[in-house]
Amino acid sequence: MDLQLTGQHVLVTGGSKGIGLACARGFLDEGARVTLVSRNPAHLAAAQARLGADASRLATVAADLCDPAAALAALDTAEAGLGPVDVLVNSAGAARRTPPDELQPEAWHAAMQAKYFSYIHMIDPVVKRMGQRGRGVIVNVVGNGGKVASPIHLPGGAANAALMLVSAGLAAAYGPRGVRVNAINPGLTLTDRLREGMAADARLQQISPEQALQRAREKLPLGRLAEPEEIANAVLFLASAKASYITGAILAMDGAVTPMVV
Repeated sequence: MDLQLTGQHVLVTGGSKGIGLACARGFLDEGARVTLVSRNPAHLAAAQARLGADASRLATVAADLCDPAAALAALDTAEAGLGPVDVLVNSAGAARRTPPDELQPEAWHAAMQAKYFSYIHMIDPVVKRMGQRGRGVIVNVVGNGGKVASPIHLPGGAANAALMLVSAGLAAAYGPRGVRVNAINPGLTLTDRLREGMAADARLQQISPEQALQRAREKLPLGRLAEPEEIANAVLFLASAKASYITGAILAMDGAVTPMVV
């Protein structure tokens, strides 16, 4: 299937690892030009080496997206290098998973900075520029914790819930200007972040991280965790012209572990 992404400029936040890196690889395979944004220059260099694309199709920008000025500067750099951003994929930031008895007010503030504001600081200037140009797509990789409360992910889940509302609201606000906005809620996915979640879950259940992972796997109807590439495939579809009438959607990708209709 031709997703009609050839030549488009895709900016991927959190693009140096995990789901973000899988998205970058998928867009490059479809002929797009990609800018990766991440805080760590070393991680960006490693991602660039793994992806193997030349400078005409792949660029990197190091920026801490918790800082709105840094996010805006990163966007300006990306567009100066590869042109106006056609597609924004937000996959940066992750709130630390913490058992409820260990929570302090600082953890709630940190979660909003790490997940919510790191997305908002890039979404805000991008969606306005897209609206002025009359076209564009935003796909926010959020997380299932925003719809199903987890005792070890309450601050992060609150940030995710806020991002879902932002995604739906911006889809309605900017649809008349030619911009589509959707969100994806992955469940357990085989990334580096999974280990932190399993460690927190293990402390809550007073078991080993390996036991926590096995228990989590046993609850999954599909019998396995998601691969980053599987989440990326959904991102690519939503970013493509094949999804031209899909906007304001919140796509669950938890392997049916939580059967629900809303």
